[in-house]
Amino acid sequence: MSSSESSPSLMVAQLYDAHHGWLSSWLRKRLGNNADAADLAQDAFAGILLASRRQSLPNLREPRAYLTTIAKRLVVDFYRRHALERAYLEALALVPAEHAPSEEQRLIILQSLQEIDALLDALPAKVRQAFLLSQLDGLTYAQIAAEMSIGVRSVKRYMAEAFRHCILAAP
Repeated sequence: MSSSESSPSLMVAQLYDAHHGWLSSWLRKRLGNNADAADLAQDAFAGILLASRRQSLPNLREPRAYLTTIAKRLVVDFYRRHALERAYLEALALVPAEHAPSEEQRLIILQSLQEIDALLDALPAKVRQAFLLSQLDGLTYAQIAAEMSIGVRSVKRYMAEAFRHCILAAP
């Protein structure tokens, strides 16, 4: 392997060595426990390593600011996943025991809900709103246009964008 191929990995290793402890501490203060902080710190560096293989790392004059930005996103995702899980478990508690899914089914459902949440979160706000009004509330394009105070043409464009996003995200 040439030095140019190992360079991104070396840069990430140096970043890790210099700032992992600091990032773990920063996350621990926000999350309140060591295990989740350690997991998210590892996720941050793993994400940086993966990204460095696709594109060069930015010039990091302020590495802690860069790590903080990544960590804030991970913390938001962490809390969103936990809120989604809590909502699912609350809804599941209302299901009679004889109709409750198995533990394996629960895990599959929860993972699917998290994937759907991430997929929807990646959409622009207006596109997401139009898509949800259509798919969850069953509104027509004209009703969506009235609800959002936009034209039907915009609704059609938003829906096309949402469907395209869903199709491209499908495995």
